[in-house]
Amino acid sequence: MNTRSLLDQLLNTGKDMLQKQASGKSLGSGSSGITSQLGGLLGGAGGGALGGGAIGMLMGNKKARKMGGKALTYGGLAALGVVAYKAYSNWQAQQQNQNQSQSVAGQRQLQTVDRVSPAEMEEHSHAILRAVIGAAKADGHIDEREREMIDGEVSKLTNDPQLQRWFDQELRKPLDPTEVARSATTPEIAAEMYLASILMVDEESYMERAYLDELARQLKLDPSLKAELETQALENLR
Repeated sequence: MNTRSLLDQLLNTGKDMLQKQASGKSLGSGSSGITSQLGGLLGGAGGGALGGGAIGMLMGNKKARKMGGKALTYGGLAALGVVAYKAYSNWQAQQQNQNQSQSVAGQRQLQTVDRVSPAEMEEHSHAILRAVIGAAKADGHIDEREREMIDGEVSKLTNDPQLQRWFDQELRKPLDPTEVARSATTPEIAAEMYLASILMVDEESYMERAYLDELARQLKLDPSLKAELETQALENLR
């Protein structure tokens, strides 16, 4: 399955369209501006717009509007890896400052999704997409009709029937953060999965905040790394 291509389109979420519109109206100029531009994303044509439609339905209208500017324009799988790398590097530096006996030379080179081989990138992508779908279900808003609509949008982004079936199966599974977290085969993948989940949830929702906290626990994220990931998401992806 070419999970990477589908995930990249979803994360880019109409970046090109928003950049073209930015000269006419700023996303940060108010909720009406955000709503009208998202309306263009969800109803327009072209790969970016279709990606916007799929992820918009995954998030639900309220969360899609709250997503705002940077998450829609920063864009892409590589960008997620860059932010994960920065957060993990900052956390490692903090840990070293607290434990001077740990040498920098002894730390392994970080393998975030922007720094791995194509085969490893597919493993990262698969795990991150599972996290995106899981987080989208955290508020329970995806019903049968919405699943069918999302499946329709995804079919426009990939003609891989195996990937389409897998996506639909993930949508239909009962939400289980323990099962989602099993895809994190490395600490870097765990960090990337948590970052992607932050993008998908409304943290003002008790249910979704509780899901994020439980996912972090199942991913075995150190509390200080969890906090750093949330800080970097706020500064760079939202």
